[in-house]
Amino acid sequence: MTEMRTRRPAGSIAAGLAIGLLSAASARAGEMDLRSRQLAAKAFRAAVERVLPSMVTIETHGGVAKPTPRPAPGPRRRRRRRIGPVAKPGEGPTTGLIVSPDGHILTSTFNFMHKPPVITVTLHDGSPYVARLLGRDDTRKLCLLKIDGVKGLPVPAQAPRGALKVGQWAISAGVGYGGGEPALSAGIVSALSRIFGKAVQTDANISPANYGGPLLDIEGRVIGICVPLSPREQGPAGGVAWYDSGIGFAIPLDGLGPILEQMKAGKIMQPGKLGILPAPQTPKGGGVEVRSVQKGSGAEKAGIQAKDIIVSVDGQPVADILALRKLLGQHIAGDTVSVKVRRGDDELALPVTLAAVAAQPPR
Repeated sequence: MTEMRTRRPAGSIAAGLAIGLLSAASARAGEMDLRSRQLAAKAFRAAVERVLPSMVTIETHGGVAKPTPRPAPGPRRRRRRRIGPVAKPGEGPTTGLIVSPDGHILTSTFNFMHKPPVITVTLHDGSPYVARLLGRDDTRKLCLLKIDGVKGLPVPAQAPRGALKVGQWAISAGVGYGGGEPALSAGIVSALSRIFGKAVQTDANISPANYGGPLLDIEGRVIGICVPLSPREQGPAGGVAWYDSGIGFAIPLDGLGPILEQMKAGKIMQPGKLGILPAPQTPKGGGVEVRSVQKGSGAEKAGIQAKDIIVSVDGQPVADILALRKLLGQHIAGDTVSVKVRRGDDELALPVTLAAVAAQPPR
């Protein structure tokens, strides 16, 4: 009896080989991807371990509680959508970073809005200290603390600001939750020179436990200090609702020396205001038309008048309201800027001293 054999078509054999090769390649790719993730996680932990001895846990006690404002009477208002859960500033521990061997510690303003009378700092080795608040920069949401009776504290390396690139790794770290392990989140540097050119933006999650802690590069160098900033609202708690949203900000540590010196001297830096109400429409040819001038403001004292058109600040052209806000946002209250206005056929350069926002009287 003749044995019958079935021959597989050549195309079927080739397809089978291709599927086998693809399966093997997919398996190898999966193994490589797993290996890459493991190596990345190891690199992140190593970066944080380099700076961990310079990180401290900060707790504040007491302070002036601010009452929750009541909604104004009238028709029911549409509730604003928030990016993330709302944190209460001043509650719970937060993070700080040692910036000098003799005990200067940089942190965020998050826990200092209510002027706490008692501040305690716990070093990485568990040593507790009472700290003093020296100065504050409300435009960058930074505070400088000082603990006494110490020397030789570890100061972390700084990442050069000029070498920062969009897309590079960024790691946020904090010890505000306490315990032996720091809170860690990895992402990338997603933008540079945000918030009037003062901040680096990252998609690494930043929460109240990270505020005041470092944003690191993959080598464990400090890119900046994590702070609750907001691209929309510049008030004391403007950035709080954005935490863990994938939009976070850090103030670069490199180049911050002059600000640190002012805070060491006890200075409180506040946003500077020009003191005008701009017209909503951009005039023909660009600039910002002044609708009215606030009484007693720097603008009034400098001689700016309604219907003037602001065309530049310190020699930088002003195309519209957004450009004016960006230029003024680079300054603090007390700074004097040269404001050029067009009045009829004349152009006048007027020195204006920016003022702090007046505190609202209690009701």
